[in-house]
Amino acid sequence: MADDLLFVYAAPGPVDVAEFNDWYDNEHIPARLAIPGFGPTTRFHAVDAMMPDWLATYEIKPGTLETPAYKAAWDNASDREKRIMSSLSTLDRRVYSLLSDSWADGVSAASGPPPVVMAVSMSVPPAVEPDLAAYYEQEHYPLLLAVPGWRRARRYVLTSGTGPKYLSLHEIDSVAALDEPGYQRATSTPWRNRIVGAAIGREKRVFGLHQAFG
Repeated sequence: MADDLLFVYAAPGPVDVAEFNDWYDNEHIPARLAIPGFGPTTRFHAVDAMMPDWLATYEIKPGTLETPAYKAAWDNASDREKRIMSSLSTLDRRVYSLLSDSWADGVSAASGPPPVVMAVSMSVPPAVEPDLAAYYEQEHYPLLLAVPGWRRARRYVLTSGTGPKYLSLHEIDSVAALDEPGYQRATSTPWRNRIVGAAIGREKRVFGLHQAFG
């Protein structure tokens, strides 16, 4: 069974950024990686000047967040963890189930963590969902994966948390890929415009790599 994705937006707000990152990198994530079911975890910082400005992605086995070990981690949290988490201006936790996973030719997990990720999420009316799925599979992902610097495109559906129903998570080598002619073509087709025109609550964010774990 494919891994789920725990997708967490955070903004420190009043918390000192240096302490926020020390806690996240050296306490919070190591404690999560010690829990059975947690896999590769990556933190990113926004490069699009938007808020919230931090993103963490955790690959987890389905059901991990309902296990006694995970619940014990919350119950036994340190005083610092409780203080920081209660002070964050944003903590938006979402869980997604994988629908599809596509790699560009010559790229694999062995290529290492992505320098940049683009997260595009949206909901659409139920009648449009089959068209959305076909659009991603038949046009959008094939076009994007042909863009120089594009590594991977994954599609997810929300299973827990609040936010748009569908997430498209893209791994790319550099923000320069967003200026490539192929990207401009992929994001200006009639099919794409029809989908975006039907979208509800669409979000588009771009983040650069902070650190990979696990």
